[in-house]
Amino acid sequence: MLAAPADAPGVVVFAHGSASSRKSPRNNFVADVIRKRGLGRLLFDLLTERENRNREKRFDIPLLTDRLVAVTEWVWDREETRDANVGYFGSSTSGASALRGATRLQGEIDAVVSRGGRVYMAAEALPDVRAPTCSSLGCRYPGARTQQGAAAQLTCEYELHVVEGAGHLFEEAAELEEVAAVAAN
Repeated sequence: MLAAPADAPGVVVFAHGSASSRKSPRNNFVADVIRKRGLGRLLFDLLTERENRNREKRFDIPLLTDRLVAVTEWVWDREETRDANVGYFGSSTSGASALRGATRLQGEIDAVVSRGGRVYMAAEALPDVRAPTCSSLGCRYPGARTQQGAAAQLTCEYELHVVEGAGHLFEEAAELEEVAAVAAN
């Protein structure tokens, strides 16, 4: 699902988390906020429905990264988005594929934002990330300390945004609104 206004300065490519899809209400909410700020957005499925039923595939970060890079190249091959700056928005497991994709396309990805993204799943790539990166975590997320420890390996411009009272999924409307505003900025 690509929506890119002709005058959009960039496109945000969404990498969905495990067991999620382009229909994710949370990512669609964030995508709408980003669109209202004048950016294009692309929501797509990293896995087929059949693959998504296989738990191992959901955590196959190299596979997810390959697909994210391929769809980014597809964006650049399209006439209407050929010259667009590209940023990644990764949620949950795909936060790791967004970081790894940014290292594979070094200098081509303009920003990486993650919502509850599992940064530690991209540990070997973290020192090589050059794109400015922002992670939004809920303070009640049990893996928050692991995330923060892994993020310390980043040498790029990095911001950690902690949403007070939130868990991993940012279930309250105000929590998700905060994450969407941070991502759009």
